[in-house]
Amino acid sequence: MTAALEVRGLGYELPGKREGGRGGHLVQDVSFTVAAGETLVLLGRSGSGKTTTLKLINRLLEPTAGEVVVAGERAAGVPATQLRRRIGYVIQEIGLFPHFTVERNVGLVPRLEGWPPARIAARVRELLALVGLDPGGFAGRYPHELSGGQRQRVGVARALAADPPLLLLDEPFGALDPITRVELQREFQALEGRLDKGMVFVTHDVREGLLLGTRIGLMHEGRLAFLGTPPEFRESGHPEVRKFLEAA
Repeated sequence: MTAALEVRGLGYELPGKREGGRGGHLVQDVSFTVAAGETLVLLGRSGSGKTTTLKLINRLLEPTAGEVVVAGERAAGVPATQLRRRIGYVIQEIGLFPHFTVERNVGLVPRLEGWPPARIAARVRELLALVGLDPGGFAGRYPHELSGGQRQRVGVARALAADPPLLLLDEPFGALDPITRVELQREFQALEGRLDKGMVFVTHDVREGLLLGTRIGLMHEGRLAFLGTPPEFRESGHPEVRKFLEAA
């Protein structure tokens, strides 16, 4: 079976380094594979390379080393805009268009892909129900009429709208209050097994990572310092792993 994502020797070096300036490696020699139905949590401190790795995967940044393969196709061989339409992307700030209704926000990528209106409408209803929002009550609302947790649910629905094989999530619950965050973590955990998507979930919260991850990848100073299952993470003697576990 084709993997949802393959990352091979991925690296990103700031231009200044190559020109004799103050640049340096933000990501160096990172490799991993994510299968359909698997959630790889990239855990690490601020500045460890987690978000940079996500941006390299969907070509918001261009790798200076290595390659990314999405659903069997080299990312570098696909126009960047087309690639991003094949990858669901959920960020902390959500990024909903304020002048679009929930229905228009969720249906954006299918509309750009040329889906017929009836198919888009059906997909929007399906996904709103999936993320716990009644389509009849929420489809016509605008983002400012929603709570933070509701907006994040809409963001997840929008990322899934065109049925991409891969979902990238960059600290999606980080800006929420603690109670809403726990609620959404539990809802997301229930969704994981039903979606059959490859997912890469970035967080600096070790408890969140252990709850949601099929595997944990610990980033440290731009490198993948550890890669394994949550039980293997708990048993690891790696110094950076121990620091995260002690902090939890």
